[in-house]
Amino acid sequence: MIAVHDELDLDPGRIRLKFGGGDNGHNGLKSMRRCLGTGDFFRVRVGIGRPPGSQSPADYVLSPVPAAQRADVAVDVARAADAVTTLITQGLETAQNTFNS
Repeated sequence: MIAVHDELDLDPGRIRLKFGGGDNGHNGLKSMRRCLGTGDFFRVRVGIGRPPGSQSPADYVLSPVPAAQRADVAVDVARAADAVTTLITQGLETAQNTFNS
């Protein structure tokens, strides 16, 4: 199983791959861990950065991507897809060496 998810603790444009770990407050990961009974799955973490000002993280994550950032997000999504392909075909270590930034 591979979870591809947004990551507040990474700057936009950064990708990190790993196996296992906690949910760090991420509701999607909490749900996956609860359903699977384990956190032992691969993760492709796609950086979105922290919300500006005092905006709540939930509002930030669930709000539409501003038009000015959509091209950058499209690039990030394509890189995440490439990371998944590399993870499947060449393994975690190669994928980490290629994509972790």
